[in-house]
Amino acid sequence: MLVYLSIGTNLRNRVANVEHALDLINGQVGRIVRRSSNFISEPWGFVSENTFLNIAVAVETELQPLELLAATQRIERIMGRTHKSVNGHYADRIIDIDILLYGNEKINLPELQIPHPHIEERDFVRIPLQEIKE
Repeated sequence: MLVYLSIGTNLRNRVANVEHALDLINGQVGRIVRRSSNFISEPWGFVSENTFLNIAVAVETELQPLELLAATQRIERIMGRTHKSVNGHYADRIIDIDILLYGNEKINLPELQIPHPHIEERDFVRIPLQEIKE
């Protein structure tokens, strides 16, 4: 299955964070087949002096949607992210991996919505995704 992920970071060495996440995705999710250019953005939904480095990737995976969610959350924890944003309360983060698209599937579960509900309102997601989308 071809899936699209968004990766963002605004702490420490952002380029190294993205590269580390990509290595882990290759090892635990599937083969990365396309990667967008880097996109620098201001924080969305909170105030911080740290800008974000964002990319989108297309990944060939055999994981089912909830397995993919578990894998991306595991990668975030491996990289040091201790909590997810809750109820729209966002903060600086070492890494954030969001599932944007899972083939053509539509999923609406409390823990997972696909397509990701905020693609169109976030340039830092929409623009990198458009760059690599088939």
